[in-house]
Amino acid sequence: MAEKAPQAKGGEARAKSLTDARRREIAQKAAIARWAPDLPKARLEGDMPFGDVTISCAIVGVDTRVITQATFLRALGRSRSPKAGTGVLSTVDELPFFLASDVFKPFITKELLESTKPIFYITIGGGRGVGYDARLLPDVAEVYLRFRDHHLATFGKVPKRYEAMVRAADAAMRGLAKVGIVALVDEATGFQDIRAKDALAKIFTEFLVEERQKWTQTFPLEFYREIFRLRGWEWKPWTTRRPQVIALWTNDFVYDRLAPGVTEELNRLNPITSPGQRSSKNTQWFNEERGHPKLKEHIAGVSALLRAADNWNSFKSALKRAYPKFNETFELPLTGGGAKKSG
Repeated sequence: MAEKAPQAKGGEARAKSLTDARRREIAQKAAIARWAPDLPKARLEGDMPFGDVTISCAIVGVDTRVITQATFLRALGRSRSPKAGTGVLSTVDELPFFLASDVFKPFITKELLESTKPIFYITIGGGRGVGYDARLLPDVAEVYLRFRDHHLATFGKVPKRYEAMVRAADAAMRGLAKVGIVALVDEATGFQDIRAKDALAKIFTEFLVEERQKWTQTFPLEFYREIFRLRGWEWKPWTTRRPQVIALWTNDFVYDRLAPGVTEELNRLNPITSPGQRSSKNTQWFNEERGHPKLKEHIAGVSALLRAADNWNSFKSALKRAYPKFNETFELPLTGGGAKKSG
């Protein structure tokens, strides 16, 4: 068994030396501090079935996924309620109730110990909420299962008072993984819809800019020459005018497959100002740090597929395998307009 850290030893010694009156005073002061007026607020709340219990959860602040304390405990086979005035079940040294027993301490990692602080927030209804990061649930269940495995190997059985907790932990671990609990909370609260929008906003920030950049050649002539070859068209490298369908194919082959929503955002940033014309090249709206290198990498990949193809259909099949579109099921059909400048 690893030696306890000095902080843990100090916390235990302090707890033993405190009178009941002093404990109550500390708890009351902690409760006041926890319910500060600037607590984060829940944006979404919901419930989800979890085995034989129902878990209540919330999205707090930007994207913190929280399971309420009471249902967190029930999911682990515990049923106690917070002590009056504290709002949270924890020891004087801040170890949460569900890990406070000495029998669990040998199986608690340092990383877990540092992530067990309760989360205090204001509910959508304006009340007080307290819970734990949803990702903590499988980690705590793992502690209980390590405890179980140790006792089975050493004594051949689990102490009776811990049997219900071990069963609950085993059921939890069978039913989810860390990624699974995040998905369940997002579904229960409806956060997956907002998450998708937030993810798109992040993509736009990484790839695109709000003001166009200085123009540089991005699409190599080879890209267009190979399209002409596969279509059986005469190639004239000295002219910049190309069939209007080239612009649609550029969207299809490149922008629609580069990242979700890029084509739509480019249309917002760089709209068609007159039939067949944009005020600038789409490539000028990619940022230099990530967007432009990623764009050039994608174009090079598509160009390689064009070179390797014997005909148009084989190229389209290879493109679909190598660079599938994002959310293709919901994609609107491309419609024609006037002639556009490609790129």
